[in-house]
Amino acid sequence: MDFSLNDEQRMLDETVTRLVADRCNPEQRRTLIQERGTALSSLWRTFSELGLLAMPFSEEAGGLGGDGIDLMLIMQALGRGLVPEAYLDGLIIPGMLLAKLADDSQCERWLTPLLEGEHQLALAWHETASRYDIDMPETRAERSDEDWHLQGRKQVVINAPGAAALLVTAGLEDGSPGLFLVPADSDGLTRRDYITLDDQRAGDLDFDLTLPSSALLASGDSLLAALGETLAHGRAALCAEAVGAMEVACEQTLEYLKERQQFGAPLSRQQALQHRMVDMHLHLEQARSMAILAAASLTLPEEQRDYRIAAAKAYVGEAAQFIAEQAIQLHGGMGMTEECYVAHYAKRLILLDHALGDRDYHLETVMAHLDTAA
Repeated sequence: MDFSLNDEQRMLDETVTRLVADRCNPEQRRTLIQERGTALSSLWRTFSELGLLAMPFSEEAGGLGGDGIDLMLIMQALGRGLVPEAYLDGLIIPGMLLAKLADDSQCERWLTPLLEGEHQLALAWHETASRYDIDMPETRAERSDEDWHLQGRKQVVINAPGAAALLVTAGLEDGSPGLFLVPADSDGLTRRDYITLDDQRAGDLDFDLTLPSSALLASGDSLLAALGETLAHGRAALCAEAVGAMEVACEQTLEYLKERQQFGAPLSRQQALQHRMVDMHLHLEQARSMAILAAASLTLPEEQRDYRIAAAKAYVGEAAQFIAEQAIQLHGGMGMTEECYVAHYAKRLILLDHALGDRDYHLETVMAHLDTAA
């Protein structure tokens, strides 16, 4: 197959790569993390000015009509720079759900400002007992006259501290799942914020609030179909981000082995360490192929799409953990320190495996598909 990029894709790749290199070196990244608050960063505004926020969305939704390959190129560049912006959790996932499920007035109120860089959103779906399943939430929503009463708890909601509104999954009285739009300043919403291991903002949320009837965006099969397609995009994006981070982890490890002297010679001359670097690059290139497969599979029918993306996510997660561990070991004790930048890539790579389903979860999907096909 021909995996070469066309002119527009090369231009996009070069633009985002150059932007990340100029605006998110280690010191700038540290400053971005320290200065995060309620206001959006200057880097996020630059994303908006360059059209990067609108790129992955269809023209009907107000976007630029980008496809899976465009999203892959953006996420790879963000992964290479360890950009601490919630591009996936604050834009792509909630934005795609709104584009599929919200009515015109809701899109005007929440989606249009999102694509213009005026605010961010978040999807609240993780619960203690649900693992990575999204279709049977324990959070409950009960009808009361013309309103909804929402009660429950969500955990590890990525980008909750920076979200202007939350998309919350809840079980309805008929047993079907529903998705509610909850403004972040709603009475009855309690949030506990914290920073994750890989420097993302997250929060645990408690709900005991009343919402108008219009807050229910969708339920039942239509919701599950929209969630399935949106999470497929999210998993493909995570594969691409992991490839970008793995590239830099390999580069930094090789550079360290060339510079580090032992017994008057660089470590890179040791054959055993050369073999380990080769193994790292083999995992990287295989993961790159799987990320391309995931990006190219987003338009396939649901069953085939989910099977291919599950296979890609499972392998990329394995490769990410392998490269993270090898990078730390080959750097020696200093690889565990905050001052050694490869440690930050290692932490992000480990967490990317668990985001939107870890290897074991997606291997179950792959095995179920193979059993059905047998």
